[in-house]
Order: sequence, then C-alpha cells, then structure tokens
Amino acid sequence: MRKVYIGPYNCISPLGCTLEDTWSAVLEGKSGITLQEPIGEIPNTYAAIIARDELDSYFTAQLQDIKLAEAFRFTKLEKLMISALLPIVRNLDITTETELIISTTKGNIAQCDGKDKDGVAASLPALAQRIAYLFGFKRSPIVISNACVSGLQAISTAKRLIQMDYCKDAVIVASDLVSEFVLSGFRSFQALSDGICRPYDEDRKGLNLGEAAAALYISKQPIPGQKRQFYVAGEASINDANHISGPSRTGEGLKCSIERALAEAATLPEAVDFICAHGTATVYNDEMEAIALHRTKLADKPINSLKGYFGHTLGTAGLIETILSLECLRNNILLPSLGYQKQGTSLPLAVITETIHKPLSRCLKTASGFAGTNTAILFEKEIL
Repeated sequence: MRKVYIGPYNCISPLGCTLEDTWSAVLEGKSGITLQEPIGEIPNTYAAIIARDELDSYFTAQLQDIKLAEAFRFTKLEKLMISALLPIVRNLDITTETELIISTTKGNIAQCDGKDKDGVAASLPALAQRIAYLFGFKRSPIVISNACVSGLQAISTAKRLIQMDYCKDAVIVASDLVSEFVLSGFRSFQALSDGICRPYDEDRKGLNLGEAAAALYISKQPIPGQKRQFYVAGEASINDANHISGPSRTGEGLKCSIERALAEAATLPEAVDFICAHGTATVYNDEMEAIALHRTKLADKPINSLKGYFGHTLGTAGLIETILSLECLRNNILLPSLGYQKQGTSLPLAVITETIHKPLSRCLKTASGFAGTNTAILFEKEIL
C-alpha cells in the first residue's frame, strides 16, 4: 500500500496558543482543567476552556499580515480553527488537488441560540465552506462529524483519499467548544467528574470536557525539509453498533479496528512502542479499552491518556492527541497519563506514570465513541 506522509501540524489549547506552548506545558505536567463558573444552567464544573480575551488577542495578532477579501465576523470556534490552520497553510501551495477536511461534532452550535442566532451559520457545511473560502481552497470541503472518533477518522479519510488518487494532499482542521448544550448532555449521562479526570485510575469518576483546535497536513509525497518522515502505516474504523451512547463492553469494535490497522501495516503487536488511547476516565470506556487491549495482546505496551491535560475535546480529541503523540515519537519521550495512581480496570494495563526517554518508532492511536464507533491508526517514524 502506498505510504501517506504527515507534514506540519499545529494546535491551540487551554495550555497555549501554539504547539510549542502546549507541548512545553504538557512536559511540565500542567493541566488546563479548572473549576469553571456556572455555564447557563450548569453549575460549577471542571472543564478546560480557552479564555476568550487571550484567544482574541492572539487571533488579532495572527491576522495582521493577512488581507481578507471582505469584512468577516468570526465566531470563537472559527477563530480557533483559523489560528490552528494559519501556520500550516501560510507556506502551502493550495492546488485543485488539495482537499480540506473539517472535523467537529457540534461546529457553530452556539449560533442556534441567543442574540446572534443564525441557523444557516450553525450548519456544518456552511462552516466548512467559510473556512475553505477564507484560505482559498479550490475544492468542496469534506466534513467528518462522527462523535469522538471524528478527529482520528479525519486522518483515515485523508489517507484513503490520497491512496485512491482522489487528491494529492489534504489539510485537516478540528475544533469543538465547551457549551451549556454539550455539558448538559454529558451531565445527563452522569459522565462528568466532580474533579480533574483520572483515566484508568481506581478512583476515576468520569470525564472533563475541553476545547481546543488542531490542524495537520498530509501528503502522498515525502515532506521536503523534514529531517525524518512520519507516515500512516495502517488504519481501520469499526462500528460495533452496540448502543447510542457507547461501544461494546467486550471491546469487540476496538479490537477489530486495532487488528485491521496492524494487519494493513504488516506489524505485529510486539512492534508497537506505545499506545495513546482514548482514556476518557469514565468507568465503562476505560474498562472496555482494557479488555480490547488484552484481546489484541497489547496490554503490556506503555499506554497513556492525554485527557488529564486538556480534557475531552470531542471532535478535536483524535487530532490533537495524534499531534502530541507525533511529538513523542519525534522527541523519543513517553508522556505520563496525568491523574493515574492505582489500577482501576479489571484487567491490568501498563499505564505510564512518569516521563520516560527511550527510542520510539511506532505509536498506536485509538479512539472510541457514541454509537459504537472505533478507530485505530498506527503511526510510524522513518528509520534512518
């Protein structure tokens, strides 16, 4: 199968407005999750929210050297997406063979209510077309909105489109916001933690929602100027159709996704260096993942969840967690799973508890979500 290469990437999170700031904060073990003031009718809750005034300052500074064709008025979500995209597209030759893929679960849902109510602007196709027009993309954008696997599935989609010669390269951007609507949904499932989340820990009580944006370039050609090439070695997405709010508790869908991703990469489980799992810190998700990893003979591999750093960022989760995992491969660093102290799943996992420096070549990234969706991708670093 033809290799698909990963080029520049960037992110903006509660830990920083650039990849460098976010990576430095993560290395220092910082968390962007804090106790928030009531949001609408939702009482104080722990979440990772990007301060609007800081975003506005950063966004205004980034737009200084860009001449817009017309006077745009941007939503917070659009500012996040544009801020994440700018460093990627600034030096990119966007051609008729360059695809834009948008990953989000809710998009501009805030436009459905309040004084700025605008039903058209709230639609996902309208959001995607607006971003495409702003940056001069010449093809119709593609929207991936498939619950918590959206970000990871966007990478899979780009890889497949390139391998099918539908396009020669693609830019992926993902973002979601914390809102009263989203909080009320997860609250109704009793899935929100009353403290900072603790993936895989015995005392985990649920997840924290977070907001972020991430962008990544992917191409059929090796990336010029890049010291080492990174590429998608194998991927698969399986929906086990278990339940509207979660995957199969036997881990069947995730197991099948992992097995097919490794098969495409012609890689055995023992060759995987580490796993960046979904790890939401809910009782059922973490238990399901432990079962799936035992069934795929990966339970002894170092594993982390990055949710303790910036919460569950929904449609962004798969992409921003991939980006930080690529930084781990690039720097040969294993990041600890923030908040973990004692085994909390019925089957043991090799959860990373401290920063480890060691040679790394392969990372397995997984995500699972509502309606039984599961995606697994094996990323590889070129061996020189």
